[in-house]
Amino acid sequence: MHRLEHLLENNRKWAEKKTRENPDYFNAMAKGQSPEFLWIGCADSRVPANEIVGLQPGELFVHRNVANLVIHSDMNSQSVIQYAVESLKVKHIIVCGHYRCGGVQAALQHGKLGLIDNWLRNIKEQYQAHKEEIESIGDEQERINRMCELNVRTQVSNVCRTPFVQEAWAVGQELWVHGWIYDLGTGLLNNLDLCIGQAETAEEIFAVDQ
Repeated sequence: MHRLEHLLENNRKWAEKKTRENPDYFNAMAKGQSPEFLWIGCADSRVPANEIVGLQPGELFVHRNVANLVIHSDMNSQSVIQYAVESLKVKHIIVCGHYRCGGVQAALQHGKLGLIDNWLRNIKEQYQAHKEEIESIGDEQERINRMCELNVRTQVSNVCRTPFVQEAWAVGQELWVHGWIYDLGTGLLNNLDLCIGQAETAEEIFAVDQ
């Protein structure tokens, strides 16, 4: 039986270290959370959300999936957004993709991967919409990286279109949606100059009346 004892031992050492540094650390964690930020990122193990932005547990509410997609029919991401906006009252939603994303790369190929093919169809549709631009890029890795950026833009738009975000803006709740991308090769985040707030809602058809 593989009990993964080394991971359990790592946990014990981590808990002891935190307690030595702050005896009240876990008591404070147990009392609740009030993060200002929702992070929607890729499930890639090389992109540790809290660590790369220097935030502690309790400061960043995190949702991750393959290729950081926000799909209106995905109850997981939609539930996370609703809870973050309505209950936690986060002030910022950050959609963060990353260069060299395996999900984006897989979507641009023609192989059969199984169940995930249905998930990656969303990226294939984005590729069709930007086919001329993507195909004009000679280097394969640059094509993938550009598609990663376009995917972030699409997901920011999808977040803005959710009824939860639209309703928050309609009642004057402070809420900003950002688009970033992480460079695995440098460890740096790149701001894609996507910062949408109350005065800049998504298309009118998605607006919520009060």
